[in-house]
Order: sequence, then structure tokens, then C-alpha cells
Amino acid sequence: MATTTINDVNLEAVSELINKIKESPENAATKWQAEVNWHGAFRSDAKIRDFDPIVSDEPPGLGGTNSGPNPVEQLLGALGNCLAVGYAANASIAGVTIKDLRIEVEGDVDLHTFLGLTQGNAGYENIRVKVHLDCDGSEEQVQTIHNNVVSTSPVGHSISRPVSLDIQLAS
Repeated sequence: MATTTINDVNLEAVSELINKIKESPENAATKWQAEVNWHGAFRSDAKIRDFDPIVSDEPPGLGGTNSGPNPVEQLLGALGNCLAVGYAANASIAGVTIKDLRIEVEGDVDLHTFLGLTQGNAGYENIRVKVHLDCDGSEEQVQTIHNNVVSTSPVGHSISRPVSLDIQLAS
């Protein structure tokens, strides 16, 4: 039996997940994990599931050796990747074929607080996203897909509202 795909998205797997959660809503509660190990200076890596570690470092201007993207860049990448998943899923469910998808993500961080020079916000002040979506959908379909993606992005929701954060020093 052939698997039904649009945009390389396995629609049967998505449908099975939706039905599984409809039948047993507790299946929607998921937990994700990463383990980060420090390797000297500003170098570290994040081990996630069975994948090769994701390297992190700062650029030379911030005292690093530029061996990988820094954490704030990785956050932008995580947002862009999450949005890409959303566009692929929503377009596929709508029967719309994506020809090309590119997402530009940029944001502004003021380093004063991070460097201990002032009190305040050490994180992004704002983030801007520009989505370039070339597909065979109508203008109305594209707008609906876009609205669905924006309103359901887990990473987008996580960084656009207060999230409980509990950081403890292990004994």
C-alpha cells in the first residue's frame, strides 16, 4: 500500500496522530529534552535524542571562537524551523503543493543586561519574520495556511508569552 504524501509529508501519519489524540486527549501531552555539555570558553553542545550534538559558540566579537551559532541565533533558527513544519503540514493538509519555502528570521538583542552593565531584559526586544512561500494555492488558501501556522506554532507561542521557567542548581 502506497503512503499518501504531499510536500513529502506523510498525511496518513498526521491523520493517525490526530485520531489518537481525539480518542485519548492525554496523548497530546508530550515532553521534550536536551542535555547541554560545556567544552570550555563559550563552547558547548546540545544532545537531543539520537542526533549528533548541536554545537554552540559565540562569534569572536563576543569572545568566542565562532565554532557554531550562538544560543540566540539558535532560537531564531528554532522559530524558523518550527514555522517551516507548520507551513508544510498546513499546506499538505489543504492539498497545496509547496514549490519553495524560505523563512528569514531576525531579532534585536541589547547586550547591556547580559554583560551586567544594566538591569532589564537580556533577551530579544523584538523578532521579525519574513516568509517567502511559492506554492500552487490560491491567495485565500495561502492566507489561511499562514494564519493557521502563526496561530499554532509551538515555538512561536513559547517565545511570545510568559512561560514558566524553573532553573535549579543540582546538588
